[in-house]
Amino acid sequence: MQYEMRLRSQRTLRKPVSVTGVGYWSGRENRVELEPAGVGVGVVFVRADLADAVTIPAVVEHRVEASSRTNLCVGKARVEMVEHLLSALAGLDIDCCRVRVHGEEMPGLDGSSLAFVEAIDAAGVEELDASIDPIVVDSVIRVGDDTAWIEASPPRCAGLSVDYELDYGDGPIGRQVLSLRVTSDGYRTGIAAARTFLPAEDAERLRAAGRGLSATTGDLLIFGPDGPIGNTLRWPDECVRHKVLDLIGDLSLAGRPIHAHVRAHRSGHRLNGALATRLAAARLEPTSA
Repeated sequence: MQYEMRLRSQRTLRKPVSVTGVGYWSGRENRVELEPAGVGVGVVFVRADLADAVTIPAVVEHRVEASSRTNLCVGKARVEMVEHLLSALAGLDIDCCRVRVHGEEMPGLDGSSLAFVEAIDAAGVEELDASIDPIVVDSVIRVGDDTAWIEASPPRCAGLSVDYELDYGDGPIGRQVLSLRVTSDGYRTGIAAARTFLPAEDAERLRAAGRGLSATTGDLLIFGPDGPIGNTLRWPDECVRHKVLDLIGDLSLAGRPIHAHVRAHRSGHRLNGALATRLAAARLEPTSA
């Protein structure tokens, strides 16, 4: 390899913190409590509102297919739209965290992971007395077709790097490309505040089906013919930044940090999840460097 690979300690939060908000799909309020967890626990959701306080590990084995979001399930217990929270934890290198929730759907907030990042930073980080073994990709793993695809290849740097191409054709979203190495500082400044977006016609279809009724144009980016309706972009390429935000959260379901270069073209939650499944299943050796 052309770079030095160093193992780091597993990391958790120094103290509990919470974020409260309303879910876009359900319109119900949920309090999300992020709590420190011990070595090897990983990220686990606890449905505190259920009589048995069911625990749902944030790994691909519990992922279920859903439209435009990432959901997890154990038995009849579910947690929904977990990608923004998982992205914040992965983006800031938090390996072990107990996420106590009081409802099924995570808060939509402003459509980004910013509130979760701010909560994690307020809690502080504690290193645990054990190292983390990353998944180190040693050959190309690709899923998808010519229309939409995602692949992981051997790393170009210590950690995860991403090349993402978004292409909505003609219109205000258009084609956007982003290349970056994923670091905690870079995540805070360049990814965390990128918001969920969708074309106005998709928003209308959801509303007609009785979904997303609590979300407004002030909550997330809804694109009309001339750009965002009733809102202002935080970056000219905010849409592709949000796609990378989602990708980081979805790939965290592999259960270990990923050392790879990931390229994606029009990939969404389904393909991201498929790649995470392949990465988790591959017999990839942790580094000993």
